[in-house]
This record gives sequence, C-alpha cells and structure tokens, in this order.
Amino acid sequence: MSTAYVNPRGWSRVMRFLTRRVTYHSLFWLMVLAFLMRFEDHGMGFWFTLSNELVNVAFYLVIVYFNLLYLLPNYLAKGHYLQYILLLMAASLIVTPLRIMVLYLKFSAYPQLQQELLSHLNLYFLLSFFIASGSSVLKIITDWFRQQRERQELQTQTMQSELNFLKSQINPHFLFNTLNNLYALTLRKSDKAPDIVIKLSEMMRYMLYECNEKQVPLSKEINYLKNYLDLEQLRQHPGIDIKFEVEGEVGDQQIAPLLLIPFLENSFKHGINHQITEGFVHTKVKVVNQRVEFFIENTKGQPVLHPESGRRSGGIGLVNVRRRLDLLYPGHYDLSVNDSPKTYAVSLTIDLI
Repeated sequence: MSTAYVNPRGWSRVMRFLTRRVTYHSLFWLMVLAFLMRFEDHGMGFWFTLSNELVNVAFYLVIVYFNLLYLLPNYLAKGHYLQYILLLMAASLIVTPLRIMVLYLKFSAYPQLQQELLSHLNLYFLLSFFIASGSSVLKIITDWFRQQRERQELQTQTMQSELNFLKSQINPHFLFNTLNNLYALTLRKSDKAPDIVIKLSEMMRYMLYECNEKQVPLSKEINYLKNYLDLEQLRQHPGIDIKFEVEGEVGDQQIAPLLLIPFLENSFKHGINHQITEGFVHTKVKVVNQRVEFFIENTKGQPVLHPESGRRSGGIGLVNVRRRLDLLYPGHYDLSVNDSPKTYAVSLTIDLI
C-alpha cells in the first residue's frame, strides 16, 4: 500500500504564497465579490450581476487603497484627524459619481435600474465612505495584533537567551567545585575517588543531555541533588552532619533543571567551608501534588573574602536562581532566607505550572 508523500519544500512554498500580502488581499476581495453577488442579484443573470459587482469592487479598491497607502500614513498616523476625515470624504465624493456614471452607462438598456442608481446616490456615497473608513479600523487592529505578536516573540527570545545565560553560569561553577573535590581525593590516594568519578559521570550526563530541556522530571533533579551531597560527604570532615530527606510522592512532576543546586553549593562554599570541622547541612524536599517545598539549613562559617577587593565573595548563585524563578515561575513561588548569627536557612516553595 503506497503512502502519499508531502514535499516539505512544496508545502513551504504554498505557505509563503498564502502569507504574501497580495495573496490574502486578493482572497479578501474575492470574498467581498462573492458577498455582493449573493445580495445584489437583480434577476438579470449571472454574468450581468458579475460585471456589475466587478465595477463596484473596482471602485472600492480605488478608495480603499488610496486610503491605506496615502491618507492613513500621511494624515491619520501623524495625528491630523480632521484633515484625514475631510480628505476621506472628498475622495468618496469623487469616487461615488464616477462609479454611478459607469453603472449608469452600463444600464442604458434598463431605465428602471438607472433611476434606482440616481435615487440612491447619497446611500452609495455613505457606503464608499464607511468602506474606506472601515479599512482604516481593520488596518489599525491588524497592526496592533502584529505588534503584540512581535513583542511577545521578542520577549520569549529575550527570556530564553537570559535563561540560557543564567544556566551557563551555574554549570561551570559546579563542575569546577566537583573537580577540585576529586583532585583533593586523588592527592590523598583515597579509595573513594572511583565513587566520585561514577557519580560525576551521572551528573555530567544529566547536565549535558537532559538539562537542555525547559523542564525535567523532578525525580531526576532530586537524584542530581543526592549525588551532589554524596560527593560533598566524601570530602567533608567526619564532624560535618549532612542529611537529605525526601517526603511525599515524586511522580511525573516537571521542574526547571538546575534550579535547586545553587542553594546546596552556597551551603558548602559559604557555610561549611574549610575553616569548620563541625557543623551541619540539612536539606529536605517535600512534594505535595504539583507543589514542591525545598528547605536547606547550614552552619555558618567565617565569611570568605575576595582576595583582591577584600569583600565577601559569593552570592551570584542565589541572584541567578531568584532571577530564574522570576522568569520561569512568576507569581508561583515563594523564597525566604533566614540569616542568623550561626545558621543560614533558605525556604523555597514552587507551584509547578
């Protein structure tokens, strides 16, 4: 059984043709012609009616495109409203008699139709004026929708570029930290080094092949956090208490990738640092349907100063994650920080939309 093959290039050409201005304008005027023929049949036959309405459409074309191409951009768009209305009325006063004259000559064999034309002269003038002004309204509406669409596309592109930039700042930061951990263990010839390599490979696979998506399964993001904490547990002092707890049912929920890892990074980099031999990092993830509650608390160490400026380093991770939350979950998250003299705690609640 043969299957019809659709040529993508051919379909693309069709779409380009249909979206050309001349194409959809032509289709619009064909619809107008069909509408006029449906409601203006004088009982004189198809070709007689068609020729009459072709004359009407021709004069409508003249006044509409005179309005769209000249009056609207040169007067209405520049705020010259009174001049625009007066010129549009003048154009209608010129076009209407010409249209009536052509039809009057065409109806030379039908005096009754000629008389009907002359008796409805004011109506034809108003019809021409309203059709021309209606084209202005339609033009304004279509331009507004186009501008809104272009603005939305620009906002989407800007947001995606910003998210990619923020995510690119997170990945190298974590990678360098982990490689430093691995380097420290290899110097001590620790038997734990192979475990780090395995966990690091799992994490790199996740970062390289799955985090390019807008959202990832929550279960994989949690597993990523577990691997990170396991790596930290390998290099920390025995007096450092690291706990990770997951509560609730983790099912098919989706979450933005690498959203929670900056909190863990900061808890070790700026909390449990090399100056502390005893302390804790306690992390809890609670899942309730489509809501995720994340909590982390750690012992505070001495502030890590920037070697050149003498100022406290760090903080870019939390700034980035707050910015990502604003972009990805606007109005659907709550982030609070409790900075006490001895501990630092972060509580984050996200409604996964």
